Amino acid sequence: MRKFAAFILFSVVGTSGWCGDTIRPGLWEVTTRSDLLGLVAHVPSEQMQQITSLARQYGLKVPRIQEGAAISKVCITPEMAEQDIPSHFYENQSGCSVVNASRSGNRYQVELVCDNSRFKGNGHAEGIFSTPERFTGKTEFNSTVQGTPLYVYAETSGRWIGAQCEAVQPVR
Repeated sequence: MRKFAAFILFSVVGTSGWCGDTIRPGLWEVTTRSDLLGLVAHVPSEQMQQITSLARQYGLKVPRIQEGAAISKVCITPEMAEQDIPSHFYENQSGCSVVNASRSGNRYQVELVCDNSRFKGNGHAEGIFSTPERFTGKTEFNSTVQGTPLYVYAETSGRWIGAQCEAVQPVR
């Protein structure tokens, strides 16, 4: 169960993407849905506390998870919103490296490689900003979490909430 939990943390955080001048800076609500997240309801509370503790060790905050969806708030600074494809989001939050990233208009694609002591794998994320205040995307990831093979498919959507981010620290 611990292997499953560790992967959830990385897949949830790693499925959000941002691209250049097509988005508004400020507070965003990001929702990620996957079959794996649907299993969280079956995790005993003691193990969820262990998962939360493990996440903190990596500098992550476990988002609210309900009905197979993780819902989190993300602060996008004006500097972050100006970037074409902010690879630092993936690298700093999930321990993954961006190998290839491209953007065409309001569409983006990112190839990821993760290689650390607990999490190894390759993934692909892509998405589209339908307006400066909304995006949708998907991520596919083949990985090994502490020696256990795991495939994850997730769909992500985001909506701009407002210009102020006092309650949430910017992603670094």
